[in-house]
Amino acid sequence: MAHHLAPEIPTRLLMWQRVREYAVPPSMIETATARRAVGDWAGACAAARIDVDLDLRAVRDRHGTDLLHRLRADLRRLAPDLLRWHMPRIAPDGRLRPGLTLCLARYPQPGSAPLQLVVRTPPAWADAGQRMSLALWEETGDGSPGRRPPSHPHPHPHPDRRFRLDLHRHLWDSGRCAELARRCGAHGETCAPPGPSAPSGPPPGHDSWAVQRWAAEAELLLRAEGWIRGAFTVRLGARSRAVLELVAPDDSHVPTFRPLRETLPPQEIAALPVLPEAAARVLPDLELLRTGLTAPGRLHPLVAPALAAYGREPVAATASEPGDPHRVECRGEVHRIALRDGVLTAVDHDPAQLRREGLLVAFGGPPLPCLRAIDAVHRSPEALPAVRERLGHGDVAGALAVVEGLLGPGAVLRDGPLRTELESAAARRIDHDLFRSGLIAEHPAAGTAGGGNGPGGKRGEPDGRPRIDRHTPGVIRFKHGRRNRPRICLIG
Repeated sequence: MAHHLAPEIPTRLLMWQRVREYAVPPSMIETATARRAVGDWAGACAAARIDVDLDLRAVRDRHGTDLLHRLRADLRRLAPDLLRWHMPRIAPDGRLRPGLTLCLARYPQPGSAPLQLVVRTPPAWADAGQRMSLALWEETGDGSPGRRPPSHPHPHPHPDRRFRLDLHRHLWDSGRCAELARRCGAHGETCAPPGPSAPSGPPPGHDSWAVQRWAAEAELLLRAEGWIRGAFTVRLGARSRAVLELVAPDDSHVPTFRPLRETLPPQEIAALPVLPEAAARVLPDLELLRTGLTAPGRLHPLVAPALAAYGREPVAATASEPGDPHRVECRGEVHRIALRDGVLTAVDHDPAQLRREGLLVAFGGPPLPCLRAIDAVHRSPEALPAVRERLGHGDVAGALAVVEGLLGPGAVLRDGPLRTELESAAARRIDHDLFRSGLIAEHPAAGTAGGGNGPGGKRGEPDGRPRIDRHTPGVIRFKHGRRNRPRICLIG
């Protein structure tokens, strides 16, 4: 008799499930929403870890008050926590796509290229804290970049054509969230995309594509480019594009798309408008609801009302049942380990006995089982995966709350995986601060792997690390040369 196995949950959806749990914590949503409600858009951005590289006075002097009023209106409607919720992410950790410049809104100007409100993510080597930045992008008539903040040059300052949200304001504009269900593919079935223009495309059904929305979304895309009908492309994979054509018998008929009949050279295909990723694929929240991997109540408050009708009963999580670290068998009895005065301690042992046992351990004696359990919790607690996830998504406060809830606010960390993770998060923040300050435009170890010559004639260590010499910035020398290790209270 054949065994019928339940279909496996795609790794992509498991990634999005972790992203929805850790990337935008409820405390961030609550604080950003409260500040946005009182008109403090800059405070809302700060709560969502978005740096503001905007000078509104300079915008008024350079572009006039009319454009300034339009920009201010968009900034007041901006929900930065919702923007972070919908930002593109990469596998396997679900972190923000690095080195990305994404357009949020365009402001046409007579006789010149439109000004664009953009959000940027730092390069991968400087992504500690998963911070973003908000800025204006101006392109000169010859296609070269216009004015941008000189203090921290971005590796890809030009807005990406594949990732753009100016045509999908419902993903960041608090006043247009009601459009989400109609625009995300909730009213139709997903299906395999049409054949790619190259044979290296993904197999059918590899991802969920909102094909039933492509025609309407392509019409919006082409109108934004100044066209009514025409050809466009959809990125199906790293080296695969579907070249399609939007057609309709006349203006009274609903447009549809079909594969382009003629074969275009690669240069012309690359110049065609690209259907944004937000239009090509089904919203991850919708897939999580349909598969039961999340419940509407766990979604963003501005997302849940639009998608509540498309959920199903959540899949019961197979929770592991490890031994309770706060109850330990010690000398034939079950002893308790609990927080006392902000420190994790063995409450069933006399303080004097614990001091004697500590001295015995210092001289090489065997520790009590209670002391061994406390030491293990300090070095590698069972909550370490949750700490790692929060640190990876920049939620340092949430990670420290988990640690303090387990070990107490007065705990002194011991050598082990937990301390290593917290120290690594603190060290990576230095890289991000260097990038923001403009002291380092690229990773210090770029081009130095194998001990070869790096950019500018600099040589690196054999393992790819930068060689520390008199030309190295002082903050880098301090970072690599310090011997003291920070405690958890020093990480912010």
